[in-house]
Amino acid sequence: MTTVSTDAPSADSPGEVNRLKANSVGLVGVVFMAVATAAPITAMTGNLPVIAGSGGNGLGAPAAYIIATLVLTIFSVGYVTMAKHITAAGAFYGFISHGLGRVMGMASGLLAVMAYIVFEASILGFFAFNMNALVDSQMGVDIHWGVWAFIGIAIIGGLGYFDIHLTAKVLGIALVLEIAVLGAVSLAVLFTGGGPDGFMPGDTINPLKGIEGADGSIGAAAGFGLFFCFWSWVGFESTAMYGEESKDPKRVVPRATLISVIGVGLFYVFVSWMMVSAEGRGVVEDSSGLFFNPLGEHFGSWAVDVFQWLIVTGSFACAMAFHQCASRYLYAIGREGFINKNLGRTHPKHGSPHIASIVQTCLTIAIVSGFLLADQHPVTHMYGLLALLGTMAILIVQTLCSFATVGYFHVQGKHPETKHPVKTLIAPIVSGIAMIGVVFLLISNLEDAAGAASTSLLFDLIPWIVALLFVAGIALALYMKNAKPESYERMGRIILEDAGERDGSAGTIPAQGGQPVKS
Repeated sequence: MTTVSTDAPSADSPGEVNRLKANSVGLVGVVFMAVATAAPITAMTGNLPVIAGSGGNGLGAPAAYIIATLVLTIFSVGYVTMAKHITAAGAFYGFISHGLGRVMGMASGLLAVMAYIVFEASILGFFAFNMNALVDSQMGVDIHWGVWAFIGIAIIGGLGYFDIHLTAKVLGIALVLEIAVLGAVSLAVLFTGGGPDGFMPGDTINPLKGIEGADGSIGAAAGFGLFFCFWSWVGFESTAMYGEESKDPKRVVPRATLISVIGVGLFYVFVSWMMVSAEGRGVVEDSSGLFFNPLGEHFGSWAVDVFQWLIVTGSFACAMAFHQCASRYLYAIGREGFINKNLGRTHPKHGSPHIASIVQTCLTIAIVSGFLLADQHPVTHMYGLLALLGTMAILIVQTLCSFATVGYFHVQGKHPETKHPVKTLIAPIVSGIAMIGVVFLLISNLEDAAGAASTSLLFDLIPWIVALLFVAGIALALYMKNAKPESYERMGRIILEDAGERDGSAGTIPAQGGQPVKS
């Protein structure tokens, strides 16, 4: 336990704060955590067939990934610049609180918390369905998907209790395996000259094709495909959540973010290009054979069997990474005394947000149980609808985060030595406007994205849940400002002090010998 002191009046002082275990994970570990949340194998096998189909971008699927890579790279420029000065387990919550104020920070924080909470259950639906199908087809044993979901919850909950270093190792193994297989089949297609129509560069990697639908029009189909491209990246921003636990966060978080965004982007473009090429122009009419056909053709049926197992392990790793994200958001809010202060406690030995992790496990059990009792499909409903709900919330928060960068460096005038016309002004504005466009694409194509689940009650409630949570966050912050000003000030102060705005002026943290050292 560490006492954080400030020069502010006592009303502003947050007192004692349980801190996450420092130096628990390095650059490679943070990258693994971030890329695991993006889940390359889940994104490719789940999203690419939709993007490459007649209802999406068709042959232009790789080009759509190029556009998404460019937009998210521009977003990351401002994001990593903020991360150099603000280190917070709440990531977006802390950034927006600093750039746009506590009110917007709390509203964004609630949206982010909700998103990461439901993302774990969403991915577990995908994992459980595929695990059921895999065991049934390869072993002849039919175990209900709900059983696999609860087994996944138990293992993830157990790992979340310990030092994040253990989780990073598990994620690293799963991630390396899935990237190796995706890379191997893509290289096989590359070295054999593509498919029946070659590589078709004019139709596949021409950026202009990324804004066209499969029929060549610029409309709903193009927007539908682009949305699924952005969906493939959700989770990369989690790098900032691990700043307090990383080694040298000022360097690790920015580097890990750029590596995650650009590295994943280039990988997605290459893999999608090779897979679309392998199938040829016929992929627009039937994209169901992506990955499985090339794997069987180049490596044999055994490779298809292995790939099916990696889809399961990859989705499990993704759910585990989202559990870590949700736990840290709950911890970040809890340590400020909101919702429940016990959420802000850390394990005395492992330094993990163990209480927040247990709460997240319980919430996931409740969500999965709800879908089970309602007899909803684990992929069509649980995976699809919860992913849409969380993605809408995260895209809105990313948009606000872009403008928070401008507010922090240019409106408030913080860190003039870092302020830059491109990094902290032009890039954030461009990315903010682009993110607004992505949110519009999502809302415009929500029914198509939900598919058969669009007739459910949860689908109808998605926009309302997002709107009500955002308004509730604003209302909570304004209530605290007027009714409990000391708590309101403490909210911002803990973000500033304990989140580690490490410029030497944010406060002091007592050293072991009792003498204060600059944070």
